[in-house]
Amino acid sequence: MSAQPSESDWIVALLLCLILGGVGAHRFYTGKIGTAVAMIFTLGGCGIWVLYDLIMIATEKFEDAEGRLVIKD
Repeated sequence: MSAQPSESDWIVALLLCLILGGVGAHRFYTGKIGTAVAMIFTLGGCGIWVLYDLIMIATEKFEDAEGRLVIKD
């Protein structure tokens, strides 16, 4: 884990996960393209993957593609 926070905005990632989580929009936003595509094909792991990501984002433990935490400013 890097000491620097992600450049991705926390609230944007949270809202994308809430609204378009099933198609991995929050993962596209944070640069995790491969897992975002996988979320499209599995519809967010039938919702389980989306719920997990939502909890991780809300608790500020979600990382972007470079391993930096997506946190509130």
